[in-house]
Amino acid sequence: MALNDKVALVTGAASGIGEQCARKLASDGATVVIADLNLANAQNVAEDIVANDGKAVAVAMDVTSEEAVNAGVADTVNQLGGIDVLVSNAGIQIVNRIEDYAFSDWKKMLAIHLDGAFLTTKAVIKHMYASNKGGAVIYMGSVHSHEASQLKSAYVTAKHGLLGLARVVAKEGGPRGVRANVVCPGFVRTPLVNKQIPEQAKALGISEQQVVKDVMLKETVDGEFTSLADVANTVAFLAGFESNALTGQSIVVSHGWFMQ
Repeated sequence: MALNDKVALVTGAASGIGEQCARKLASDGATVVIADLNLANAQNVAEDIVANDGKAVAVAMDVTSEEAVNAGVADTVNQLGGIDVLVSNAGIQIVNRIEDYAFSDWKKMLAIHLDGAFLTTKAVIKHMYASNKGGAVIYMGSVHSHEASQLKSAYVTAKHGLLGLARVVAKEGGPRGVRANVVCPGFVRTPLVNKQIPEQAKALGISEQQVVKDVMLKETVDGEFTSLADVANTVAFLAGFESNALTGQSIVVSHGWFMQ
């Protein structure tokens, strides 16, 4: 009920975790903006949400481009009147050992994860302030916001950076009613993770089964992947939590891998 009449912009929402978060927010009453680099896929998701009695629109957005982010946010505000929730989710994965990690890949990873979070926050928070209603900024972090793993120098650096950004946004936005938190999933069985399994097996010289059991799920309490629903439910909870009692925090959703 807390999300009725709210507008939620979700980046990277045409697939994977972002799509599931958007669908959950829509089912809880929000009007969802499916923001994605792939506009055709974003439109398909939005149309399916509408066909199932939800409210959704699609916008094209390259989160690494300030011009594209500002245009997508402006288009959203013109269509829907404002933005109450930002879910900064867009991300990719590139794995390699540090000595083999291309600088271009490093810059690409940080641009999508960190520049994207900064640019979308900067564009959206002005409208949250202007509305005098506050809002919720939710960053998609990772257990790797707190932990490190081999082959993921850029990813771990970016996900750690989101904690700092969220805490600053919480400090600055708090007096204006804007909350900022980070959701930190463990491994979720998305196409992004499926792609990593053979890549890590090759880089580490082990089998794909060993990657799953001994690398990805080794530290969980039950040997289970985090589900899309686990993450989406947590995002929806934070989006609807309308008090500064919960801000500047990281919520780890990982089946016990990393306990705060």
